[in-house]
Amino acid sequence: MPKLLKASFLITTLITIMSLVTAQSTLTLAFIPQENPEKLLGDIAKITHYLESELDLDVRGFVSQDHAAAVEAMRNGEADISFMGGLPYVLAHDQIGVKVILGEIYRGSPVYRGRIFVRKDSGIINLEQLRNKTIAFADPISESGYLYPLDVFTQAGLIDPEENPTRFFDAVFFAGGYQQAIQAMANGFVDAAGVSQFAELLLTPEQLEKVDWIAESDLIPSHSVVARQDLDPDLLARFTEAMLQLNEPDYQHLLQYVYGHDGYVKVTDSTYDSVRELARKYGYLE
Repeated sequence: MPKLLKASFLITTLITIMSLVTAQSTLTLAFIPQENPEKLLGDIAKITHYLESELDLDVRGFVSQDHAAAVEAMRNGEADISFMGGLPYVLAHDQIGVKVILGEIYRGSPVYRGRIFVRKDSGIINLEQLRNKTIAFADPISESGYLYPLDVFTQAGLIDPEENPTRFFDAVFFAGGYQQAIQAMANGFVDAAGVSQFAELLLTPEQLEKVDWIAESDLIPSHSVVARQDLDPDLLARFTEAMLQLNEPDYQHLLQYVYGHDGYVKVTDSTYDSVRELARKYGYLE
């Protein structure tokens, strides 16, 4: 074998060996606590088991404290994939270049709304009556758990997007999740909750009878599944196909373990342009 050809062969072999040695052996998923974190931990175990069988590698999942913590985990390489809302996605895309790969379908739709919930016995029937009252949101980095419900007040002329919302409300609380926020309202700790329209499903039947919503936001693109920028393309493609396989009848029962929605569709960055525009309006992006 000519020396040049032999050298080329050895280099190619070495690169192949190094690729095999450095191939990613674990996929780590970050989940946002939209509901009871203890229940979510049990769900994570089931969906990671499914993914391990499909991807033939170790799959781990953890519940992050909130959206910001999930983004930070991806920045630090502590998470490869995250399930997050549109606002944390557009912020993470701007900051660290994460890729959006899938969007959720829930109750047959890829869009939904934020709503302002109150207790029926409060006597509050319009937004103006919440002046100098208290409100709970889910998370400051949440589109349906903060940004879009807040914009309801802005569109009504009650809040200036360049000013602190406490100029209108007596106090604003971030409860850490949809369930925590709407339960705080239902249990009388705050006067209102600004959360996803589907947050009412997290109430008990007794609580649900006692609450109502008085306003709703513009349409919001569904929650997304995102990947860190430098995730191996082959692994990302296999993960994407495994998640899309959940749409098939034989696998649909597993969707209950990933926030209980109806399935997934492929999406692109432009799907979340409306969220990006609102993020600029409220100073999240330049």
